[in-house]
Amino acid sequence: MGPDPHFPYLNGNRRYQFPPPEKARDGIVAIGGNLSPGMLLSAYEQGIFPWYNPEDPLIWQSPDPRCVIFPEDLHVSRSMEKILKRRDFKITLDRDFSALIRACALAPRSGPEGTWITKDIIEGYTTLHTLGWAHSAEAWQNGCLAGGCYGIRLGKVFFGESMCALVPNASKAAFLSLARFMFDDGLAFIDCQVPSEHLLSLGAKSISREEYLLLLKKELKVHFPLGSDSNNAGRRGSWNSLYADCLQHSR
Repeated sequence: MGPDPHFPYLNGNRRYQFPPPEKARDGIVAIGGNLSPGMLLSAYEQGIFPWYNPEDPLIWQSPDPRCVIFPEDLHVSRSMEKILKRRDFKITLDRDFSALIRACALAPRSGPEGTWITKDIIEGYTTLHTLGWAHSAEAWQNGCLAGGCYGIRLGKVFFGESMCALVPNASKAAFLSLARFMFDDGLAFIDCQVPSEHLLSLGAKSISREEYLLLLKKELKVHFPLGSDSNNAGRRGSWNSLYADCLQHSR
């Protein structure tokens, strides 16, 4: 099913007021709407993101607890540090967002989360990428895409959406390089949405939804209720002008 074709399209400056995520039961805040730029940006500003199966209507969620990574908690294992220093992968920023998100959609996964990157999701986030809000970090090996990750940057917060590895350790190499780059750029935290063993191994931890929403409001300086129009270009982050070919850090 996916998005509602009759719901108004919101451009990047328009905003939508979702129901309070604090009152969401089982993490579900709302059902319906579409994946237009204004809807997606409104959701992330309010601590909400779309997560649904292809056969379902569009479901907006705000889970409790929430999984985040703070700069001081980012963990790079000895083995990953060696991989990064050896430059086993070439890491790029926004080199091929379209290829990366499609690779994430096709990557085999266990459980229901394996099918959530639908055609509509790909189109919605690719549009956000074109507008400068969604970003990807790609890991390349021998000239071929080996894996990577993508998400949305709003000022001092990065909302990680998905990662994939076509070659072992490729997604970790891309994510850790991107995380270091963004934390150096003043990022306050990375929103990882829901915890997993993989994320916990990278330094993620769970905090309550209440704590998360307060932190998000503080860092984004969003005032509620939202107006019908909102020009938030400054929230793209200063990195938007730093399209370096290689993000690899040798530390």
